[in-house]
Amino acid sequence: MEQYSTKVMEHFAQPHNVGEIENADGVGTVGNPVCGDVMRLYIKVENDVIADAKFKTFGCGAAIATSSMVTDLVKGKTIDEALAISNQAVAEALGGLPKVKMHCSVLAEEALKSALDDYYKKKGIPSPVKVPETVGHEHEIG
Repeated sequence: MEQYSTKVMEHFAQPHNVGEIENADGVGTVGNPVCGDVMRLYIKVENDVIADAKFKTFGCGAAIATSSMVTDLVKGKTIDEALAISNQAVAEALGGLPKVKMHCSVLAEEALKSALDDYYKKKGIPSPVKVPETVGHEHEIG
């Protein structure tokens, strides 16, 4: 059985940026029906830079850790830099994830892309983001 890194455990035990952003510039909600994880990511954009990011995640420790890490990674980044953040970057920033939990980093990347896509839609700008058809924007997390 693969062990979680110290960084994963830290982000699970004391996740960063938990909560919602009222009047967020972008909100992305994604879920994995196989494992039941649901992740919602909020972004606040000022002058094309992500000034703030928060999340609410219902899921396993790895889902919470990847949500926490992706919010840390995007803060202070431009929209273009945020678009380039991959699930690999999230996993590497956490010191790696067990193979069976890599889907959590994919969820974090999809939540970010969904929030960015929502940002473009709210601005009325054509979105360069490729979002899977299964991803939604405004679903309630129970």
